[in-house]
Amino acid sequence: MARGWESKSVEAQQEEAADKSLSGKPRLTPEEANRIRETERLRLSLRNIIDQLERSRNSQHREMLEHAKGDLERKLEELGA
Repeated sequence: MARGWESKSVEAQQEEAADKSLSGKPRLTPEEANRIRETERLRLSLRNIIDQLERSRNSQHREMLEHAKGDLERKLEELGA
């Protein structure tokens, strides 16, 4: 019987700890979460384009990358990032 009481106490402590960790972080709406994911995706793509621009020597390729970079920067501005 003591063993059962002890495990219930541990279970209650774990629930309490889980509740505290959840209450400390603000909940995001699905729209906010999507906006954050999209912003991070665009930033990663922009970083990739910038890296390619630094290495590229072909003028046509550089022109394409510059255009892509501008598009990504515009999209990030629209998202407010």
